[in-house]
Amino acid sequence: MATPFSSTTSLRPVFQPKQIPPPKALLSIRGLNCVKCGSTTMHLSSWKSASNYFRIRRHALMLPTQPFPSGNLSKYRRGVIRAATIEEIEAEKALIEKDVRARMEKTIDTVRSSFNSIRTGRANPAMLDKIEVEYYGSPVGLKSIAQISTPDASSLLIQPYDKSSLKLIEKAIVNSNLGMTPNNDGDVIRLTLPQLTSERRKELSKVVAKQAEEGKVAVRNIRRDALKAYDKLEKEKKLSEDNVKDLSSDLQKLTDDYMKKIDVIYKQKEKELLKV
Repeated sequence: MATPFSSTTSLRPVFQPKQIPPPKALLSIRGLNCVKCGSTTMHLSSWKSASNYFRIRRHALMLPTQPFPSGNLSKYRRGVIRAATIEEIEAEKALIEKDVRARMEKTIDTVRSSFNSIRTGRANPAMLDKIEVEYYGSPVGLKSIAQISTPDASSLLIQPYDKSSLKLIEKAIVNSNLGMTPNNDGDVIRLTLPQLTSERRKELSKVVAKQAEEGKVAVRNIRRDALKAYDKLEKEKKLSEDNVKDLSSDLQKLTDDYMKKIDVIYKQKEKELLKV
């Protein structure tokens, strides 16, 4: 006779639940105590967004799954680290590029102004751009206190707004080493350009070459400052090494373009100087 089944015996098969491996950790931090379980190793298996926050205390690591609520965040500020968003990184890059272009353009303008102040065989009011007059105890640009015109190809006419400044203007021109003798008739000052000798043209050509080189040095310094800014972003983990390489390559191309611009205006000025 068969032995009866015990009341505790079950005919249902026993199913063991499938063991699901834990998600692969993206970040492990050791040496900290978990708030819940007391574990000394924390694992981060997912990122909610680039702008999520986390707080590190002396003995605990808190990892909220949502950003902190808007409003008064004063109680969260201490010890909070926020990852920069893509928009913030792009804004920093754009700011660096904008600054580079603006400074390089200003360098080109400075080189042009320096070239214009060097006289060639033809009269040009820009030749007096760098002359400053001691007016009421302060140095001011000649163009701000007088009107300058070119009656003909070889002379300049200076008509001050205040006739009492004629002597001061005359003194400033003499001290400027322009190589021109001012003629003051009590109302205006006339300047006659003497013919440039071959020797003087060569001397001025060397001056222009030096000014062009100074402009190139300024452009290189601007490039150096931009590279430092990119390196800083890389150290802050906002840019990868490949990003910096690409940006540095673009920066070099921009630098080369402005070097060519300086060469162009230098050759034009040199041609004017050596033309008899």
